[in-house]
Amino acid sequence: MAEAHQAVAFQFTVTPEGIDLQLSHQALSEIYLSGVRSWKKRIIRIKNNVISGVYPASPSSWLFVVIAILATMYTRSDPSMGLIAKIQEHLPVSQMSTQCQAVVSAVLFSTMLWLMLIFTMRLCLKQLLSYHRWMFEQHGKMSTTTKIWVALVRIFSGRKPLLYSYQGSLPNLPVPAIKDTVKRYLESVRPLMNDAEYKRMTNLATEFESSLGNRLQWYLKLKSLWASNYVSDWWEEYVYLRGRGPIMVNSNYYGMDFLYVTPTPIQAARAGNCIHAFFLYRRKLNKEELKPWLLRSAVPCCSYQFERMFDSCRIPGTLTDTVQHWQDSDYIVVYHRGRYFRLRVYQAGRLLSPREIEFQIQRILDDTTPPSQGEAKLGALTAGDRISWAKARAKFFSSGVNKRSLDCIERAAFFVTLDDEEHSMMGEDSAECLDRYAKSLLHGKCYDRWFDKSFSVVYYKNGKSGINAEHSWADAPVVAHVWEYTLAVDSFQLGYNEEGHCKGEVDSSLPRPQKLSWEITPECEEQISQSLAVAQALADDVDFHVFSFRDFGKGKIKKCRVSPDGFIQMALQLAYYRNRGTFCLTYEASMTRLFREGRTETVRSCTNESSAFVQALEGGEPADVCRRLFRAASEKHQHLYRMAMTGGGIDRHLFCLYVVSKYLGVDSPFLNEVLSEPWRLSTSQTPVQQVELFDMVNHSEYISCGGGFGPVADDGYGVSYMFLGENIINLHISCKHSCPETDAHKFGGQIRKALHDLLKLLSPNLKESNKTDEGRPEVKKDK
Repeated sequence: MAEAHQAVAFQFTVTPEGIDLQLSHQALSEIYLSGVRSWKKRIIRIKNNVISGVYPASPSSWLFVVIAILATMYTRSDPSMGLIAKIQEHLPVSQMSTQCQAVVSAVLFSTMLWLMLIFTMRLCLKQLLSYHRWMFEQHGKMSTTTKIWVALVRIFSGRKPLLYSYQGSLPNLPVPAIKDTVKRYLESVRPLMNDAEYKRMTNLATEFESSLGNRLQWYLKLKSLWASNYVSDWWEEYVYLRGRGPIMVNSNYYGMDFLYVTPTPIQAARAGNCIHAFFLYRRKLNKEELKPWLLRSAVPCCSYQFERMFDSCRIPGTLTDTVQHWQDSDYIVVYHRGRYFRLRVYQAGRLLSPREIEFQIQRILDDTTPPSQGEAKLGALTAGDRISWAKARAKFFSSGVNKRSLDCIERAAFFVTLDDEEHSMMGEDSAECLDRYAKSLLHGKCYDRWFDKSFSVVYYKNGKSGINAEHSWADAPVVAHVWEYTLAVDSFQLGYNEEGHCKGEVDSSLPRPQKLSWEITPECEEQISQSLAVAQALADDVDFHVFSFRDFGKGKIKKCRVSPDGFIQMALQLAYYRNRGTFCLTYEASMTRLFREGRTETVRSCTNESSAFVQALEGGEPADVCRRLFRAASEKHQHLYRMAMTGGGIDRHLFCLYVVSKYLGVDSPFLNEVLSEPWRLSTSQTPVQQVELFDMVNHSEYISCGGGFGPVADDGYGVSYMFLGENIINLHISCKHSCPETDAHKFGGQIRKALHDLLKLLSPNLKESNKTDEGRPEVKKDK
């Protein structure tokens, strides 16, 4: 146990001559350097807090204001209109000379003036960012008002903003009017109901609007004045943290590696580069060097979800879970063949190089130590029911060695699994390989991931990788941001040598990764087995189909003068109608990060316009009629998407009204029915955010395949899609085997056909080709 001795700073022995104290200089040096590193980070945080606190001004602007005021005083003019003299009269220090008192008074006045200017600029920027008409203007055409607005936003935005610089200037999410929400809701459910059902729902809505709705609305408006966001805290608590079912499949989601290439076939090397890249990203995050996400290069989005990316874990509770966040863990926890290892990634205050991390990972892979009793499938507790896990945690992991080892996992920067399986586009049946790859990332073996961690990274035996993320702390675009960065840095900056190993040298004196110890009782093992049985049944029920649609992409769609997202949504409506013979309530995720602490809103993609188009196309109406109806449906979808982004959505408003009603102990038949409606088609687009990191024209194969999630309804589908460059669309489709009416592969076939039919309808003269488009490079599959 050499690694255990190296972790001890001193040893002592009691002898007849007294106490023999032996200091470990290596350990003391490590403690000293860790302390220096910690204080450097604290200083950086203080500096960044100051810079963000005075934004859009800068700390140096204070000196400019002070010098300007002092200069005007020496010209015998008083810019303060007597305030400097008033301050001088009330200074508590009477021993100063008159001239010194005047200077101090001028500095105090300058500081107050500077703070007032900052407040005014921030208030102006907040008001400017509340303007959203620019989003509803036709693409490529900007009104004079919007041009002036953009110029003012750039003037008041300051220079070189940090990641969190805009947080204090973002507007609060507005509370929509009750009548607007009710009207939009009734419009959204019209194609899903017959006349009698719609009349009944209209009566319920009218009664709610005229009575209870106004009372609940008053409480929401009160909360919106007090809280930064009237939705986000309740959304996190009631939608995510209070869910008592398994979070595996039902809540967690995944992201895939490159589809057609694997940078290295060596598992340890891939892990070495990527883990190093993750910590480079965390360093940028801590220093706030990541650029704020700007729409149209001018409009900032909220960045608060980045705060809990690393060093975070979901903690189970009997009534509700919590999300715990710690500061800057210097290690990760690695799972391999039933064992958990603590791997330090900092040595003597420096981040280990990729080659050194590879060396440490290889040590874990070569370790033949068997798992402790009950250790191998311990992770199944995080995959089962939350109440069972909370009780087991309190009973078996609240003290002793189990508590120390569990604390180690929960406080780690993130979790890593070294998987013995191989996944990629292998063999002739590449589609089936992708399906298995997706299921592995979503749930694995149900015990070889730690589903409570903010995110877990999986490295397969052949060098492929993937990520599984817990949903409560942030939404998919935030996880996709760090994943894009990691893949780009791994392949394009760090790279590998000719043998496929990480570049650099190895310090062979590095302490070995420390295997965590456990004392699992038979009673605890029984609970692990029960949780595994629940999780395994859920995992086995998931039907997944992932495919890369290469016949055309958003390039040809845009030539039809149609929004690519609207095109996909109409294709999904057409495919679902052909698959089930009816329409369903459709969920498309939209972000509300234009507002402070904004997360998501729902776009109800099944509309009167979309259903009219689908029925016309399936009913054999003339092509020109179908094209007109399609464009009306697409424009309606885009309008709803923009409304959702700008605070005009309906579902989060209805959700919060429902929460208030429960707090007040009042029952609303209207809200009960609205909140119980199943989302049988849940969809989400995964955009490529950091386009500058990739060459999507010449190297489109070096782009993540996107990610996916499990079905929201037992009898429904989950569909995630991603546009890669101009010519590829990746789709991830999920449903459940237990429902005889759903089939992921069949639905995928319907989506393919719908995509072809829509392009044929919109551009009859535009040839589709199954071959590689001109200007797009051929890509080779993994072998």
